[in-house]
Amino acid sequence: MKQTRLNALHKKLGAKMIEFFGWEMPLEFKGIIDEHVAVRTRAGLFDVGHMGEINVAGRDALALVQHLTPNDAGRLAPNQVQYTALTTPRGTFVDDMLVYCLGPEHYFLVVNASNTDKDFAWVRDQAKGFDVKVENASDAWSQLALQGPRAQEILQPLTPIKLAELKTFWAARGPVAGVDCLVSRTGYTGEDGFEIYTLSTRPDTIAEAILAQGRAFDILPIGLGARDTLRLEAKLPLYGNDIDDTTTVLEADLKWIVKFKKGDFLGKDVLEKQLAEGLKRKIIGFDLIDKGIARPHYPVFVKGRQVSQVASGTFAPFLKKAIGTAYLPIEATEIGTEFEIGIREKQVKARVIPMPFYRRPDKAWADIPRN
Repeated sequence: MKQTRLNALHKKLGAKMIEFFGWEMPLEFKGIIDEHVAVRTRAGLFDVGHMGEINVAGRDALALVQHLTPNDAGRLAPNQVQYTALTTPRGTFVDDMLVYCLGPEHYFLVVNASNTDKDFAWVRDQAKGFDVKVENASDAWSQLALQGPRAQEILQPLTPIKLAELKTFWAARGPVAGVDCLVSRTGYTGEDGFEIYTLSTRPDTIAEAILAQGRAFDILPIGLGARDTLRLEAKLPLYGNDIDDTTTVLEADLKWIVKFKKGDFLGKDVLEKQLAEGLKRKIIGFDLIDKGIARPHYPVFVKGRQVSQVASGTFAPFLKKAIGTAYLPIEATEIGTEFEIGIREKQVKARVIPMPFYRRPDKAWADIPRN
């Protein structure tokens, strides 16, 4: 298995390690519920060094990114960040990702660990005919995420970057704990926080400094288990569960990342047709009326007929209830609509509820810049 550069630190901290798409990663340290609550109420530190990083540089860098993605990267200023997707000609997902504008001719794509090789091959193949250089830089980068309402207080003493001036979905360069970094106000938890990228071979220096600085705030190291429950509460999609190459961007309730007026992009014609004709299905959020926990792949029934399966599902530690997502026929997607989920040979009642399931007390999801 591949290992991130924080692997030894995880084991020193007592992590329960698992295999995750070819990587040895921490599932939990103190426990998923404790770690989840720590991020919601204080702060947590994640190792996301398994994520993929792809450089797109050259005269046609912007043109290629515009071709690959439905969002409008032309709106990005240097050091601005954008959530978007790599789309197929069918308007479905190769992956979802962040795009960093690092300069007029340099874009930095951050993709999912499970898709890095596939994504790089896709970008490289699509780059034919463009005057660009595409580089898979994943092995060179390490990435940490400091998330939670106390994140800024913890990180500020460790960097000269003026964090209070760093807006959501913007990035800045500067040292963290004396190590050169790219720091962005982004995350995958629904909380305020920062993602920290470094080319240093010793990111453990950064991690240990953050954990030491955060001790007064009862910071915890966080594993993949809480990362998943946090992102689901915040309605942040997971490739392979909520989105994949069979689901379109519109069906995934991500119309806000589709900028039809920007010009052509992969899948635009299909998405325009789907928008004009109306969706036949879309993703919804649900909670359970009956007792139980709906796990991914459990069958979903509407009026006795199986229509799909649970995309994501878990017990939400902060909300203290069972929640999940699923694709339903459009006529069954109104808030309050009841349907059934098969759990251990029983059909339990569920109902459609608004998403995101959780919103930060200080900032509604709708207020986050949707560039």
